[in-house]
Amino acid sequence: MSDDTLMRLAATIAARKGADPESSWTAKLLAKGPEKAAQKFGEEAIEAIVEAVRGDRDKLTAEAADVLYHLLVMLAARDVTLDDVLSELARREGQSGITEKASRS
Repeated sequence: MSDDTLMRLAATIAARKGADPESSWTAKLLAKGPEKAAQKFGEEAIEAIVEAVRGDRDKLTAEAADVLYHLLVMLAARDVTLDDVLSELARREGQSGITEKASRS
């Protein structure tokens, strides 16, 4: 698997923004607005947490994929791109997590 899988997924999600909600799950989520996209992301994150606690590797992997997809949908609903997030991660690279968190308060 190549490193650009998330980039392709993000591009697909962006392309579905104006699609018919009856023809695409992504378009349906986006049509319901950012709040629904955030709610769905939260639900998927909780499901991933449950599987992490249970210790089922395959189920956790599947739930983690759902989390990443729904994160990208939530970001798209607020016009935040994956590139925006990657730029922020690059900005933080090499910093201590403790130092970085302190800079936000």
